[in-house]
This record gives sequence, structure tokens and C-alpha cells, in this order.
Amino acid sequence: MANTYKWTINQMNAHIEQYGEENVIFTVHWTYTDSDDSDPVISVSNIGTQGFTYEEGDPFIPYTNTQGFEDVVVGWLDDAIDVDAMKASLDAQIELIKNPVNEDLYFTFVPAED
Repeated sequence: MANTYKWTINQMNAHIEQYGEENVIFTVHWTYTDSDDSDPVISVSNIGTQGFTYEEGDPFIPYTNTQGFEDVVVGWLDDAIDVDAMKASLDAQIELIKNPVNEDLYFTFVPAED
């Protein structure tokens, strides 16, 4: 089973100006998707936010609305989040979809007639 993992950057919050820099990102809103190679494909995902702090004098990468900048942000997320643990959790969710161990049972309560 070869699963495919993908980051999606949904939104970023930025300070308009901080320490003389513009658009200083402080929160990244993300989705991390795990898709298997079955037919039909099974996909599961986690969503979250990750905060970042820019300290004056740290190297600064200016914001650009380009694919290259998205790769930079994904690098930040890879460094900040335990991606291996998230992959294992998502893989386990896919496995439970394929091989469930629980089921939901339903019934309609009908009151006894007098």
C-alpha cells in the first residue's frame, strides 16, 4: 500500500508590519491529507493551526503569493509538527475504514400499545 500525503495551506495570518518587516506570518491554517491507492481511493485528513514567532534579527523570508513560498511554509510545518506520528494516525484511520472493528447499530423504539 503506497499512501500519498499532501499539505494544503488554507490561510495564513500575518502582522502587517513587525520589526521593520512586512507580512510577518504568525499563524498557518493547514490541512494534511492521506490518500491510499485503493479503488475507490480512501482519503482522510487532519486540520489544524500552527503558530510561529518572528524574533527581531532572525532570518526573514518575505511573503510572496507563489508556489515557492508555499514550499517554505510547508517546511516550517514539517519542522514544527510530528509529521511521522500524524501519518501513522491517518494510516490507522484508513485501515479502520478498510477493516472496521466497530459498527453502529440502530433501532426505532416503538412504545407498547395499551
